[in-house]
Amino acid sequence: MLSAIEESSTLSQRSLAKELGIALGLANAYLKRCVKKGWIKVQQVPANRYAYYLTPIGFSEKARLTGEYLSTSLEFFRLAREQAAEVCALAEQRHIKRLALIGSGDLAEIMALTALDSSLKIVGIVDAAAAGSRVAGLDVVADLVDLDSVEAVIITDMRSPQKSYDHWSKRLGKQNVFAAGLLKISRAAPVARGDLT
Repeated sequence: MLSAIEESSTLSQRSLAKELGIALGLANAYLKRCVKKGWIKVQQVPANRYAYYLTPIGFSEKARLTGEYLSTSLEFFRLAREQAAEVCALAEQRHIKRLALIGSGDLAEIMALTALDSSLKIVGIVDAAAAGSRVAGLDVVADLVDLDSVEAVIITDMRSPQKSYDHWSKRLGKQNVFAAGLLKISRAAPVARGDLT
């Protein structure tokens, strides 16, 4: 929000909400919070419109948040890269050569790049929502049958990793499904609703 206001002080609440992809009421609440914290100054302009300006405190907060975001992003990359290397080493120990990634996105890109430093061959990415696109130079397909000779899969789906793991474990067997620890996947069999006591 602070970046959007810095770029254009004449944004309406409606256009700000649309740009941020949030509800109008939520944009209004965020604006009020930013004003209360002293990050944004509001000035009325003609025709019942308002102009929003970042205050010096707002500029400082924007810089702090940007730094925090970059630090968190770099920390995620380091952790993902380290765990991707561990997954690759485990697959190599099991003498698996050809794998597919399950889920496109940042983790898939990191896994694909890490696999280049190993003897593994990532043959493609399975993600029905992104089928037809390419990620890290790999084709994204709707289903595993669309790829040739896949021995195992690596879960890189960050939206619903447990669901993906459960699905592919049933389909291929747990021994053929790998995942980085950062996904917090439980490898125990899911309990059916009627089995809870």
